[in-house]
Amino acid sequence: EESLQMWDLNKRLEAYLARVKFLEEENEVLRAEIQSAKGSPGEDSWRTKYEEELRALRATLDDAFREKCSAELARDNLYEEIQHVKSRCQKEQAAREEAKKQLSMSKKELEEERRAQIWLKERALQLEKEVEALLEVHEEEKAGLDHEIASFSQSLESFRCVPVAFQPVEVEDYSKRLSEIWKGAVETYKTEVSQLESSLCQAKENLWKAVEDNQQSQLQLRHLEKDLAGLKARKDMLEESLSRQWQEQRGEAEKFQ
Repeated sequence: EESLQMWDLNKRLEAYLARVKFLEEENEVLRAEIQSAKGSPGEDSWRTKYEEELRALRATLDDAFREKCSAELARDNLYEEIQHVKSRCQKEQAAREEAKKQLSMSKKELEEERRAQIWLKERALQLEKEVEALLEVHEEEKAGLDHEIASFSQSLESFRCVPVAFQPVEVEDYSKRLSEIWKGAVETYKTEVSQLESSLCQAKENLWKAVEDNQQSQLQLRHLEKDLAGLKARKDMLEESLSRQWQEQRGEAEKFQ
C-alpha cells in the first residue's frame, strides 16, 4: 500500500511539474508577443482608436446626463403644474360647494318670501273683515242716532212754546265724535293697507331678486362645471404625458446603462 501511494504521488508530482513547465513556456511566448506588440508601429493607432471611442462614449454619457437633467426638470415642472391644477380643482370644488350653499340659501329665502306673502294676504283679508265689521257697527250706530234724532224731534214738536235758541247740542257732539272716530278708523285702515302694499311690493322685489340670484348662481355653477371638466381633461393629459416621458426616460436610462 505504501509503495502504491508513493507511486501515485510520484505520478501526480510528475504531472504537476509538466503543467508548470507548460505554463512557463506559455508565459515566455506571451511575453515575447507583448514585447513584439509594444515595439510594433500599430500601437499608437490602436491606442488612438480606443481613446477616440472612449471620448465618444464619454460625450454620449454627458449628453445622456444632460438629457436626464432636462427630463427631470421637465418632470418637476409637470409635477408643479399638476399640483397647481389640483389646487385649482380644489378651489373650483370649494366654489362649487359655495354656489350650492348659496343656491340652498336662496331656496330658503324664496320659501320665506312665499310664507311672508301668504301671511300678508291673510293679514289683508283679516283687515278687510275688520273694516267690514267696523262699517256694519257704524251703520248700526248711525241708524240708532237717526232714530234718536227723529224721536227727539217729535218730542220737540209736542212743546207749544217756540224754541228760540234751542239746539240739540249733545246729539251734534255725539255725531261729531262718531264722525271723528270713523275718520280715525278709516285713516288707520288706509295706513295699514298702504303698509301692507309696501310690504307686498318689497316682498315681490325680494322674490325677483332671489330668482335672479338663483339664475345667476345656476349659470355660474354651469360655468364652473365646464371649467372643472376642462381642468380634469388637462390633468389627465398631463398625467399621461408625464407617464409617457417617464417611461421613455427609464428606457433611455436602461439603454445607457
